[in-house]
Amino acid sequence: MPRARGVEQAPLVLVHADESCLGNDSSKPSPGGNAALIEAPAGDSVARWDFYESSPQTTNNRMALAGAIATLEWIRRQWKRGRVTYVSDSQYLVKGMSEWVEGWQARGWKRKGGALENLELWQKLVQAAAAHDVSWRWIEGHAGHAKNEYANDLAVQAAERQERSNGLVPSAFDAWLAAGRARGHYQNYDPDAELYERL
Repeated sequence: MPRARGVEQAPLVLVHADESCLGNDSSKPSPGGNAALIEAPAGDSVARWDFYESSPQTTNNRMALAGAIATLEWIRRQWKRGRVTYVSDSQYLVKGMSEWVEGWQARGWKRKGGALENLELWQKLVQAAAAHDVSWRWIEGHAGHAKNEYANDLAVQAAERQERSNGLVPSAFDAWLAAGRARGHYQNYDPDAELYERL
């Protein structure tokens, strides 16, 4: 008899994501990028991957949504289904998925005030999230949180260079963290603790 696929069999995946838009104005060139640090337990250690993409003309909100869609889709390719904790400094993304989207769906994908901006992205994100058990968590941006700062650096670089990772690639977070410690930052920070606290 095949083993039932339940939440208890799904691997724990921790995502720290950020986005960047150089201009954030639809009326003029506003290149953008998004990025995610994706982590999962690997025996007694933690496996880490980076993901990033770019757009030549976009907004912060669109990049936050597009990044979440792509990240969740790549997690599905990697693990089929995950218990995903998705950490972002975008209140638009986190509140949208945890507080607003249910009401929008009930009203036929409309806001109380009328048309819903970025409708097609919200719909794609709901579909991508349905493949997993996702917990959305907001974190304050530019507040010294190592993984958020790392995701921000990746997103800015993707925006500036208009680069894409084309999937999950081995993360450079450990080298980034070591460089930060050499400058006196993150001295007492355990990058693995956050993931194992969620096991």
